[in-house]
Amino acid sequence: MRRILFVHAHPDDESIGTGATMAKYAAEGAHVSLVTCTLGEEGDVVPDDLGHLTADRDGLGRFRRAELARACAALGVRDHRFLGGPGRWRDSGMMGTPTNDDPRCFWRADVDEAAAELALVLRELRPQVVVTYDANGLYGHPDHIQAHRVTRRAVERAGERAGERAAKFYATATPMSLLAQAVGAGPFEQVKSVADFGFGVPDEQVTARVDATGHLAAKVRALRAHRTQLTVADGFFALSDNVGQPLAGVEHYTLLSGACGDVDPVTGMETDLFG
Repeated sequence: MRRILFVHAHPDDESIGTGATMAKYAAEGAHVSLVTCTLGEEGDVVPDDLGHLTADRDGLGRFRRAELARACAALGVRDHRFLGGPGRWRDSGMMGTPTNDDPRCFWRADVDEAAAELALVLRELRPQVVVTYDANGLYGHPDHIQAHRVTRRAVERAGERAGERAAKFYATATPMSLLAQAVGAGPFEQVKSVADFGFGVPDEQVTARVDATGHLAAKVRALRAHRTQLTVADGFFALSDNVGQPLAGVEHYTLLSGACGDVDPVTGMETDLFG
């Protein structure tokens, strides 16, 4: 059986960056697993009717855990775990905020300790493919950066035993050309340039392009499950900043380790993470 493991920082990250890919592989019969590192206790709350959760961070974490369960169901993902168990590490909040100093937060976690927990999952599942963020955590969030560090160390640790190293290790990637499509477009607040998004990578850094357009509807359902965090409308979604981002069924990745598979002769990119 093909086995793929996604490691994400908070509930909703899985749907935003990799939801269509997860739904595609699950529908094709692959064993798709998700490890989430925190409950997302420090997330902003978008809808007014749930505003009371802003003052109840533990309550928000419980609420987001339920949202994540609904999102996984929408994506067809049946194997979900929280790293070290639910609530083992807390959401660290955005970089530079006081919550970064909470000794319970994921940003303050001992990398080897957290990696040991993830290595247990890797040794149990033995996935051929592991996916997380790049070294910058996609956009500099401390929990995303820590997820990269922990996952890389866990992949190394699991690989110290013969036959247990994942064949391929990827980071999610948002190419600048995709973001360019959203400049001055959509029903949410519009940006004037790609730089205004504050994230994204040069197109040449992207090595894999997974066309999961046929599973975009599942991704949309998963995103809508994360009602505390985002809004979906007219081919776009927006987080609490209300800046529109393109809602795509084609998702992109950068190969961090492992051998590159067959590439599309036109794009020069892999089309299958298992390739």
